[in-house]
Amino acid sequence: MVGVHRAALAPSLHRLRDVADSWTDPNVSKWWQREFTDGVDPEYTEQILPLVSAALSGAERVLDVGTGEGQVARYISSGDRTVVGVDPFSAQISEAVRRGGGIAYLQAGADALPVADESFDAAVACLVFEHIDNLDASIAEIARVLRPGGRFVFLLNHPLLQTPGSGWIDDQMIDPPEQYWRVGEYLQEKETVEEVQKGVNIRFVHRPLSRYVNALAAVGLTLERMDEPAPPAGFLAKAPQYEAAATIPRLLVLRCRLEMPQPR
Repeated sequence: MVGVHRAALAPSLHRLRDVADSWTDPNVSKWWQREFTDGVDPEYTEQILPLVSAALSGAERVLDVGTGEGQVARYISSGDRTVVGVDPFSAQISEAVRRGGGIAYLQAGADALPVADESFDAAVACLVFEHIDNLDASIAEIARVLRPGGRFVFLLNHPLLQTPGSGWIDDQMIDPPEQYWRVGEYLQEKETVEEVQKGVNIRFVHRPLSRYVNALAAVGLTLERMDEPAPPAGFLAKAPQYEAAATIPRLLVLRCRLEMPQPR
């Protein structure tokens, strides 16, 4: 599992029916590793990685859920900090181990984390939950492994503005012409497959923001801060077709804290 942003403009989406998880395809893992890691993707280098690092400042034991080939884990690993990366797919874990960095990697899904209760003071999930089916169990697992007062840094493709079917509209058929950002079917939870590159299909699960926030609240993860950063300059330089929509965020960052037990 890794973090993939949805397409810059309205993607070609198809209703998912009996499609196996795309991340089990080695070609998908290789595509991700080639296109989004080792400094080639400006959204990661200019925005996502620095945001995660700042949000985890001071954390000594960090769990990276859906670590993929370990890009986030390597970036936040420094000094005496202990970082553990978890991912369900062998192709990603093997590459993460090969790239090194002093990280411990475990192969497992987010809904069954193979670590002890209250064993981390922070956790991060970067553009991962759009590919996870069992939201509630996975959020509950993150709460289980956090110490009381621990932090959860949760990065998502913006659930409202990057809804399937959303995109920039330049309507020249009316007078005067109009340009605006169309929002797709936001409230409906659904699974889709997006062809991100010829022959590479990625499975997404769309959920409204309330679904995520309520799942967090149910296990005592309280929202402390929400960020909606504008697309970074490097991304706009690579995707000039998005420049007209540069005020539309692609990323949502939720910073949560596990509630301390109430004294009896």
